[in-house]
Amino acid sequence: MDLKVSGCSRALCSMQVVKGSSKSFPKHETRHVSDHKNVVRCAKFSPDGKYFATGSGDTSIKFFEVAKTKQMMLGDSKDGPVRPVIRTFYDHMQPINDLDFHPENPILISAAKDNTIKFFDFSKSVARKAFRVIQDTHNVRSVCFHPCGDYLIAGTDHPVAHLYDINTFTCYLSANPHDSSAAINQVRYSSTGSLYVTASKDGSLRIWDGISAECVRPIIGAHGSTEATSAIFTKDEKYILSCGKDSSIKLWEVGTGRLVKQYVGAVHRQFRCQAVFNQTEEFVLSTDEQNSEVVVWDAITAEIVSRLSSGHTGAPRWLSHSTVEPVFVTCGNDRSVRFWKHTV
Repeated sequence: MDLKVSGCSRALCSMQVVKGSSKSFPKHETRHVSDHKNVVRCAKFSPDGKYFATGSGDTSIKFFEVAKTKQMMLGDSKDGPVRPVIRTFYDHMQPINDLDFHPENPILISAAKDNTIKFFDFSKSVARKAFRVIQDTHNVRSVCFHPCGDYLIAGTDHPVAHLYDINTFTCYLSANPHDSSAAINQVRYSSTGSLYVTASKDGSLRIWDGISAECVRPIIGAHGSTEATSAIFTKDEKYILSCGKDSSIKLWEVGTGRLVKQYVGAVHRQFRCQAVFNQTEEFVLSTDEQNSEVVVWDAITAEIVSRLSSGHTGAPRWLSHSTVEPVFVTCGNDRSVRFWKHTV
């Protein structure tokens, strides 16, 4: 995210930005692409943008091909209906909480309430079950691969993130938990893996050294006394975008822990709401539970530039954006998966 302008950050100079200078969010079209048998709790795009997966309360994981999903939006082909779901994995005993893709290999991992992290090989068309399983001691709320692919970090009901060597399954815990006492809703690595961030149920964010696992910057009460539900780094690792059940989205400076911006105007008090950037980091996207909308802010001015009817019956629960192109996915309590793409 390039926030530099004339020797100072655009974040710091935002007070000089005149109203009306926000960028226009491109028009998007959306279509219902699949249903689960229960609430759709999470979604994730692959690093190359070719696939995405969704995890549900019905314990299943659906695996989609983006090209086929786009083709489906254009209408059925001469060969018949286009089916964007190319695989469904069944191997958990409890609802799925989070998903991630290996940075290089055709591996999808899932975190679930059954205290497991499971590894699926999506290069094998007949595979429906996990080929490896990590048995944790707690409900696994969040998972994220290290950019090198040899490690993963897990956020659980335990207050300290669990670091796993994926080759040996050895688990490491930080020797410096920094008085952390609440369950972790989300954990995410920075782009180089030099840092990771945890968002906790006590409303706090903590930034950790990716090598030593030392807490280098706690942001206590980042979302007051309400849960911090998501936290991600910008690509340049200088900022963290967080979301909480106080209906606020906040941008923090990594180096100081200083609050830089707030994105307000979307209500999220019930679910593990996500706040994400689009692929260029020019916009921030999240969901409004009260109005069943996708809300979009200009990342620099923090002004709302678009409110899109989600198409879900009831509140949308999760939003995941591709890192390579203008497409994203929303999931709902209505059990549905909706795909969104830029209208050319």
